[in-house]
Amino acid sequence: MPHDELGLLRPDLAEPFATALPGARATVLSRLWGAFAREPLPGVTARRRESESLVVELQGGGSLTAAEAGARPFAEVARDFAVSGPDGPISEPAHLLAQLGPRTPAAERLAAELDNSVVNLALARAANTGHKVPPADSADAEQAVVDGHPQHPCCRTRTGMSLADVLAYAPEHHPVVRLALLRVPADHWLGAGDWPRTLRDGDAYLLPMHPWQRDHVLVHHPDLAVVEETIPARPLLSLRTLAPLDVLPGCHIKTALDVQVTNYRRTISPAEAADGPPLSDLVEAVVDKAGHSGSLRVLRELGGGSVCVDGLPAASLTAMIRESTERHLDAGEIAVPLTAVHATGAAMVSGDPTRWLADLAGLVLPPVLTLLSMGVALEAHGQNTLVVLRDGRPVRVLYRDLDGVRVSPHRLARYGFTLPPLLGSRATDDVGTLHTKLFGGLISGVFSELVDVLSRARAADPQVLWGAVAEVGRRVFAGLPDQEDAAAFFADTVPLKATIAMRLAENPGAAQWTSVPNPLALCR
Repeated sequence: MPHDELGLLRPDLAEPFATALPGARATVLSRLWGAFAREPLPGVTARRRESESLVVELQGGGSLTAAEAGARPFAEVARDFAVSGPDGPISEPAHLLAQLGPRTPAAERLAAELDNSVVNLALARAANTGHKVPPADSADAEQAVVDGHPQHPCCRTRTGMSLADVLAYAPEHHPVVRLALLRVPADHWLGAGDWPRTLRDGDAYLLPMHPWQRDHVLVHHPDLAVVEETIPARPLLSLRTLAPLDVLPGCHIKTALDVQVTNYRRTISPAEAADGPPLSDLVEAVVDKAGHSGSLRVLRELGGGSVCVDGLPAASLTAMIRESTERHLDAGEIAVPLTAVHATGAAMVSGDPTRWLADLAGLVLPPVLTLLSMGVALEAHGQNTLVVLRDGRPVRVLYRDLDGVRVSPHRLARYGFTLPPLLGSRATDDVGTLHTKLFGGLISGVFSELVDVLSRARAADPQVLWGAVAEVGRRVFAGLPDQEDAAAFFADTVPLKATIAMRLAENPGAAQWTSVPNPLALCR
C-alpha cells in the first residue's frame, strides 16, 4: 500500500498524502468524466444534459450521471465528487472506466494507469503543501507544475517507477538527479548534429543516461558500461529532460526513459534523434524569413546520439542535446512554460490580465500563424511553448521539442524552402492535419488554460479575454494568403486530443482527436 511504503520512505509525507488522496482521486475522476462527455469511447451510446447534470447512456444498459460542470476542462471539483452509476455512487476512476464494458487488456492497462495517476498526484500535492515560493529561475518555473497535464486523467502516471523512484526523480519533488554517462565505442554509435566535445572520451562517446534507465535497462546490455563520472541535473517539466548543473552551459539533456507518462513510453526514436538538427535548421530559417525571430525563438536540437545494438540504433539508449532557455534570456528574465501560468494561478502575471493576454497573443500568433502559412505547423501546447517574462510581463516566446512538428512541402516550396531528408513521418500537405497539430495545442490547450486561470484568479471576463486573442488573430490573417487557416482558427469547433480513446485503442500510441466548441467562433 502507498501509505505503508511512504511511511518508510518519507514519514513526513504520510499524513499530507492521506489528506491529499481524496482530492487527487476526485480530480482524476473528474477528468475521466470529461472524457466520457466528449470522446468517442467504446460502450458510450448517447449523451444528454438534464438541468445541471450530464447523463451518459451505456451500451450494456443503464446510464451514468454527474454534474456537467465536473466534465469541463480545468474543472475544480470537491473532494467528494462522484458519478452516479447503475449500482450506486462511483468515486474510483478505475470503477468508472469499468462501466464501459469488457475488460480488454487495454482497459486493464489503463485502469492501472489511472490508479497510478491518483497516487502520484496525491504525492505531488502532499510534497508541495504550502510551497508558495515564487520561482527563482526557469527550472523552478518548470517544477511548479505540481498537477502535471491540466486535462489528462493520467496527469501523473509514471508506470514502471516505484514510489521511491518518483520521489527521487520527478520534477514536482525538486530533486537533483545524477545522470550516468554510458561509454559508447565509436563503432556502436549513431549520431546526428554536433555532439559536445565534453561528452567524448578519446574515440568513444559519452551518452547521458537517466539513472532509472541505467538501473532497469542497462542490465540487458552487459557489454556496455558507465564511467564513474555523473552529471548533476534538475528535471524539467517533461521528467526525462533535465537542466545540467555546472556543465554543458546553455544546454538541456533529453534522455530516453522506458516509463509510461500520460500517453507514451518516453523513449527516443532514432528518427527523432536524427531529424532534430535538420529540423532546427529548417524551422529557424523559416522564422527568420518570416521576420519573427525577435518574438519567437526555437530551442534548437543541437545533437542526438544512439547506441547501436545488433546494428540498429536503440530507442532506449538514445539522448539528445538541446539549447537551454538560458541562451535566450537577458538579465532579470525568466522562461515559464505556459501551462505553468495556469498551474500557479497566474501568480507570475503582472498588470491588467486582458492586456497581458493581448500582449502574449501579439508575441505568439504572428509567428506561429505565419509559419503555418509557410508550411510549418508547430505543436504549440503548454509544455512546448514558453513565455519569457520580465517583471511579470511577456517579452518573447520560446518553442522547444521539434518531434511533434508537421511540415508541408508544398507550402514550404512557395517560399523557396526544400524539405531536408527526414527519417520521421512529419511531412504532409493535408491542411486538416496541419490545423489539428497547431490549433489542437494552441487553442484548446494554451489559450483555453490562460483564459481559465485569468478569469478565475483575476476575475477577468472570459469573453473579453477571448476577444483580445481574436483581435490579434484577425490582424495576422489579414496579411496572410491562406484564408482556410483563418477559417479553421475561427471555426465552430476546435480539436482536442482524445486521450482516453487513445489509451483504450489497440495502438495506444496513435493520436486520436475529438471536437470541442471553439470560443473564438463567438469572436468572428
